[in-house]
Amino acid sequence: MAVVSISMPDDLADRIDEFAEHHGYTGRSEVVREAARNLLSEFKDEQLAERRLMGIVTVLFDYETTSVEERMMHLRHDHEELVVSNFHSHVGDHYCMELFVLEGRLEEISTFVGKIRATQDTLTVDYSVLPVDKLSTMP
Repeated sequence: MAVVSISMPDDLADRIDEFAEHHGYTGRSEVVREAARNLLSEFKDEQLAERRLMGIVTVLFDYETTSVEERMMHLRHDHEELVVSNFHSHVGDHYCMELFVLEGRLEEISTFVGKIRATQDTLTVDYSVLPVDKLSTMP
């Protein structure tokens, strides 16, 4: 196994160590390996490339950042053939959550998620995709 040295802020390293201890990992290397595998698998398109997919996208942003909400509205309208449903909610004291339900091809969903990630002042963007076509279940 290759040994890789990375730099990160001390507080992030401390959080990784706490996470490893709390969740039973052998150490920070195991946590970083799993995180890297998860990130890389996010972009593993060949298994889903020709499938019809449902995507769930959740966006969190500060309530006072109206430019994000406006951008979400424009994205919803620009991709109305992809967006099956959209839900806006206030959460906590200062946050808004935007939830999108999408149906389309991986390339379309990835483009949509990329545009959301590129929106300045979003705090978090999370998404998942599931096949909704009649092909056999993926391994």
